[in-house]
Amino acid sequence: MTTHRPVFLELWRIRLPIPAVVSILHRVSGVLMVLSIPVLAWLFAQALASPAGFAASAAFLGHPLVQLVLVVMAWALLHHLIAGVRYLVIDLGLGVDRPTARGTAWTALTAALVLTLVVAGGMVL
Repeated sequence: MTTHRPVFLELWRIRLPIPAVVSILHRVSGVLMVLSIPVLAWLFAQALASPAGFAASAAFLGHPLVQLVLVVMAWALLHHLIAGVRYLVIDLGLGVDRPTARGTAWTALTAALVLTLVVAGGMVL
């Protein structure tokens, strides 16, 4: 019995279709948001505990590296929201053909990025 299976599969050379990329990013954004819940709950509790706790939380959130993480979290929230609406529409049976699915995937990606830049611009001001 001979099979023509690949002996060595280079995963980095595989080009996923754009709807697959949106699907993977939807899952990644969900995981990021779930993992951020304990940190944000701790910061919120610290900020409510005392004026010194509020000042410490504000100082922590003002750090440039933390601000970058907040921008990533804003992207995660916006991408998860937009891609989730896209999946709800697909579940209704709309946009399931290949060209429409590709178009809505590109729209979800670009809309999340543009809205993230708008939110990040608002954070700077």
